[in-house]
Amino acid sequence: MSGALIVGGGISGLSAAYYMSRSGVAATLVERQPRLGGVIRTERVEGCLLEAGPDSFLAAKPWALKLIRELGLAGEVIGSNDHVRKTYVVKRGRLRALPDGLMLMVPTRILPLVTSNLLSWGAKLRMGLEWFRRVRPSAGTDRSVADFIRDHYGTEAVDYLAEPLLAGVYGGSPELLSVAAVLPRFVELEARYGSLTRGVLAARRQAAAEAQGLPLFQTLRGGLGRLVEALEAAARPALSRLCGSAETMERSGAGYRIRVGGEWLEAEQVVLACPGYEAAAVLEGLGPQLAALLAAIPYTHSITLSLGYRKTGFAHPLNGFGFLVPRRERRRLVACTWVNTKFSHRVPEDKVVLRCFLGDDEGALREGDESLVGAVREELARLMGVTAEPIFARVARWPRSMAQYTVGHLARLEEIRARLAGLPGLHLAGNAYSGIGVPDCVRTGKQAAEAMRRGTR
Repeated sequence: MSGALIVGGGISGLSAAYYMSRSGVAATLVERQPRLGGVIRTERVEGCLLEAGPDSFLAAKPWALKLIRELGLAGEVIGSNDHVRKTYVVKRGRLRALPDGLMLMVPTRILPLVTSNLLSWGAKLRMGLEWFRRVRPSAGTDRSVADFIRDHYGTEAVDYLAEPLLAGVYGGSPELLSVAAVLPRFVELEARYGSLTRGVLAARRQAAAEAQGLPLFQTLRGGLGRLVEALEAAARPALSRLCGSAETMERSGAGYRIRVGGEWLEAEQVVLACPGYEAAAVLEGLGPQLAALLAAIPYTHSITLSLGYRKTGFAHPLNGFGFLVPRRERRRLVACTWVNTKFSHRVPEDKVVLRCFLGDDEGALREGDESLVGAVREELARLMGVTAEPIFARVARWPRSMAQYTVGHLARLEEIRARLAGLPGLHLAGNAYSGIGVPDCVRTGKQAAEAMRRGTR
């Protein structure tokens, strides 16, 4: 019987394998894809560094950076160029800058809000008056992000601030996402101050003292693929790799056994570091109630499309990090990052890279690359005036990759933990539970490894 078995070779599973290896625990990693890293995939084309999945992580969340330092990659860390950070939102077919001083969708400066051409005067007045809001009795129930922001700042703030900002991060709708799971800090500030604006200003003063000039985003000079390579290399001495799909799981003596490709593997402890719906399929026979809870976590699709151009003749100024397209203005494009501006050294001086995101579109997963590129180019021509022929295009499809923390998510998590208590030695990790970014995935992998070492969750 093996000491441990990990199902899923994304950043969560690799992090679990690494931290287990540091504790001297041998593990077997099961992954059906020939490559490790999950949605993290880095490549170079025409001298440009392209990320098919996430391109960075939030500097404010420490777990990814701590892991990078442990792996000896601290010298490769770079930050976003925040001195030129500006984000645009499409309104009536034009790119309009988000007002300076926004903390997500919460205004913290008066003049930029007043002079912004993104919002109407009615919306600006509504947002300004929110300052005087007092603490109200809590309803005690979870709300959608849209209901929460609408209550504080009005419908226009939902349509042109909350929706495009969260669509770019979660790939979901604020009408469905849980504010308690997605924006827990805002819920705390509301309970304490009543006004989100006053609460965010108070919290930002403390955060500014703690941040010590950190950029908003950090990444590795050679791409996040370097993190995957370093994790795999560091864990390799105590890790066995098995290419295949986990099919089902059952108890076996003091541990479990999992069928992979028709063969049974036994282990004292198991980490399911795969999407919730895949974990549900594995657990259906062992714990049907737990499986049903995991299967109920919704996921959306994601498609990234990187277009490379020669800089000569590229007329649109890259004076910001890119733009977002609100749902009410949307065709196919959800967002576009101007890579040249966001991160130095990723694009040669003579080239331009636009990293585009398409929405949760089932048909787009089956649509050919040429058709997708054509649709995106048509929108870029309309919004940015970009008509040049790209010198390369790369499309990455990620079906059911983005977990959705819908209303009731925290209650579902409590029930999942209660069901897990009856299955000692079984652990969950990944983006389905308490954070979707790279740092949170690292954290859940580390927590699973620590729980294995202690023999508890």
